[in-house]
Amino acid sequence: MSLLEERNVEFDVINYLEKPLDRSTLQGFLDLLSGPPADLVRADPANGIDPTGLSAEQIVDLLLAHPKAMQRPVAVLGHRAVIARPSDLILDLLP
Repeated sequence: MSLLEERNVEFDVINYLEKPLDRSTLQGFLDLLSGPPADLVRADPANGIDPTGLSAEQIVDLLLAHPKAMQRPVAVLGHRAVIARPSDLILDLLP
């Protein structure tokens, strides 16, 4: 957030644990991200979370069932999105 604040970029923060994301929003993230759908998931073999080989629909199902498994933060600007980890990846979205 500080990278955006320093550049006077307005943004919204969605606390997805307080206000869970719906299927449409998660699918929208996948549509905007340039990498494979599995990139949106934090693999956690200890908890049985392994996105390897899952389809986009299966990724969405997994994230609906296990919202904490989502990689974050996800930054969206226009028709592009990045998983901002590390945070300076968010700069890829800015003009």
